[in-house]
Amino acid sequence: MADLLLAIDTANERCSAALYSLPEERLLASREEEIGRGHAERLMGVIADVLAEAGAPWRAIAKLGVCIGPGSFTGIRVGVACVRGLELSLKVPAVGISSLEALAAPDWAEGPVLAVHDAKRGEVYAALFAQGGKTLREPQALVPSDLSGFAAQAGAGLRVVGTGVEIAREVLGEGAALFRPEKRLVSIEALARLAAGRVPAGPPLPLYLRGADAKAQVPLGLRAAAH
Repeated sequence: MADLLLAIDTANERCSAALYSLPEERLLASREEEIGRGHAERLMGVIADVLAEAGAPWRAIAKLGVCIGPGSFTGIRVGVACVRGLELSLKVPAVGISSLEALAAPDWAEGPVLAVHDAKRGEVYAALFAQGGKTLREPQALVPSDLSGFAAQAGAGLRVVGTGVEIAREVLGEGAALFRPEKRLVSIEALARLAAGRVPAGPPLPLYLRGADAKAQVPLGLRAAAH
């Protein structure tokens, strides 16, 4: 019976995959390898590892979830292309989840969350969520000095997560929020839980945000991986 969700994330430093039981609403197996680069070479091995750990065949997968960015241009392409290939091979639906949403999700039960990723080149990627997960500000590429205005509508109890926590601390000030530097990377379990509840609406598309990266990509390769 096909009742599992396969979630993957290659958008940043980690090469991650997880199997999640849709009827039981629980994680069955996961791998989160912080490799920096080389996602294309490692991803299928990580997926094979979680399938083996859960004792699940490819035919048990009913849904796919992928982190669509923002993040590493190459990493995003690897993840989205892989899921597109599996979507076609397995004939199952797929959903895309923003890395900023997945970063914020574990903390938004406690209050509003600002997810900030250090985008380099003097920019950050940021998104703002209310307590409970409603999106207050959609993902944007910003210069750090714009973070104060971007986060202004959050209200009291703001939490800040992501690789840009220290950048945000410098701009917002020490007492302006609860800064969580330990919450710097996406949890594959958080990604899987979000994907499980998301209704598919067409193939996942990369979320690059930066102008030079914002080019439509043709999903490539990996279509035969499930055979």
